[in-house]
Amino acid sequence: MPTDPTVHILHNGEISLEGQFLWGSNYTLLVDVTCEGERIKAVYKPTRGVRPLWDFDAPSLARREVAAYQVSRLLGWDLVPATVYREDGPMGPGSLQRFVEHDPDYHFFNFSEQDIERLQVAAAFDIIINNADRKGGHFLVDPQGHIWLIDHGICFHEDTKLRTVLWNFAGQPLLEEIKTGLRRFEESLEKDPAAIARLQPYLDRREIDAMLRRAQNLRRRGVFPQPPRHTRPYPWPLV
Repeated sequence: MPTDPTVHILHNGEISLEGQFLWGSNYTLLVDVTCEGERIKAVYKPTRGVRPLWDFDAPSLARREVAAYQVSRLLGWDLVPATVYREDGPMGPGSLQRFVEHDPDYHFFNFSEQDIERLQVAAAFDIIINNADRKGGHFLVDPQGHIWLIDHGICFHEDTKLRTVLWNFAGQPLLEEIKTGLRRFEESLEKDPAAIARLQPYLDRREIDAMLRRAQNLRRRGVFPQPPRHTRPYPWPLV
């Protein structure tokens, strides 16, 4: 998969604050990033604005955002907008993600049937990264019709914590596209030290190993799992 050219801008550009998104529990800021005469909008999530959680270390959330982007690339699935980690953000270290132009009133709970069916790869991705908070508003459709996934700060825990609105495919067989991505991902993590190196700045080795096991188990089962009966399978709020 070709490198997203915005990664260079996000890594090296000058960041200027434009405003704050008010819907989240953590600080989420809209910024402009300018580099070598090019300017893009991005979403900046500073670590200092993270609300403490009992099961996720606050400083790790920004790094987990970047890990989700890297995992999407390793799978060969273009799901997560370009995301980097910046030590020198205006409010300190945090994640910086390319902003996706979208209609905020069009989300999972009013998606067309055709767009819902396009989410099978997204459902597999959330199982692999163990997404503990996949809300309906975390799916963005850009002007070209591409569906992007955002908000991955509380993912990759070693313990099973999957909470998602996307149980539509429970019991259904995996698409060949998903099986191919899983095989590619497994081979990368098992045989390519460079793949591990791409993740190690953002996840510890136990989290990487747990993710590999989730990918292997999903491919071997060949079907999407059912919602668990004894734990909460949905996030709150749902949107």
